[in-house]
Amino acid sequence: MPGIIPFADSPCLDEWARHWPSLLEKTCAERHGDYPRWQEVLDALPHIPAQTLELNAPRVRIGEACDPETRAQIETLLQQLHPWRKGPFDVHGVVIDSEWRSDWKWARLEPHIAPLAGKTVLDVGCGNGYYLWRMLGQGARRAIGIDPTLLFVMQFRAIRHFAGDHPIEVLPCGIEDLPPNLRAFDTVFSMGVLYHRRSPLDHLLELKDCLKPSGELVLETLVIDGGAGQVLLPEDRYAQMRNVWFIPSTETLAAWLKRCGYRNIRLAGVSRTTPDEQRATDWMRFQSLADYLDPADPGKTCEGYPAPQRAVFVAEAP
Repeated sequence: MPGIIPFADSPCLDEWARHWPSLLEKTCAERHGDYPRWQEVLDALPHIPAQTLELNAPRVRIGEACDPETRAQIETLLQQLHPWRKGPFDVHGVVIDSEWRSDWKWARLEPHIAPLAGKTVLDVGCGNGYYLWRMLGQGARRAIGIDPTLLFVMQFRAIRHFAGDHPIEVLPCGIEDLPPNLRAFDTVFSMGVLYHRRSPLDHLLELKDCLKPSGELVLETLVIDGGAGQVLLPEDRYAQMRNVWFIPSTETLAAWLKRCGYRNIRLAGVSRTTPDEQRATDWMRFQSLADYLDPADPGKTCEGYPAPQRAVFVAEAP
């Protein structure tokens, strides 16, 4: 992995960062039987200097279009890291049309967050790191992501292979694996994570422990319509997902944030998720949102629950 850049303003983070190389190698070697195959893909990627790195456009673009033979080689190799959930990316002319139009979510939340220039940021459940590149494009000094899904870490490594060495990293771990009481990040993002946690308040407290005093939380999650105290607890699956626990109303979520000690809590917006934003593509060939909705009523999931809508909250740590 690239050399570790010291965290001059955070000895705790600096100490944690010294363990990243061993964490990466140990976790990658032990966690998944496909790791050797994925590593072979990374080792086979051609080395092409990236003269262009465009991070402020919807499609993260790395390098110029190359010759057809090399482009076909890159596409064949990157397809072996299927499925690609977050994006889109353009790697030397190979367009990775991911399942999620992650650029749409970024466009919704970007106007509501504090400027990232010079900031150290953390993205919890970052997937393959698409948002980290967008954060870097906004001037973040360091962009760190954590995600326990090893395939997503390998996808990030593939993208970074072409982009080069930048102050950005994705680590194969969950928030519970971070050192306690870090209080080290200027901005912490948690997007699409809260409803997967059995204890959402514990997750909000864990996020707060990662933030510097007065640091900013950017929280994006599923919500339902309703008033204070209303929460949906699916009986089994929600939109075919087994690991969905609590989906609150926006008023309930605001109360949770307040109870956990956050200040200046703001609802930045609510949007309905549509099959135009989350869909199957050549880079994610499994079922997607259209298959999880009631065919007779797209306002409901196939289980009969309200169809997915997502809220963005911004709040400040004490």
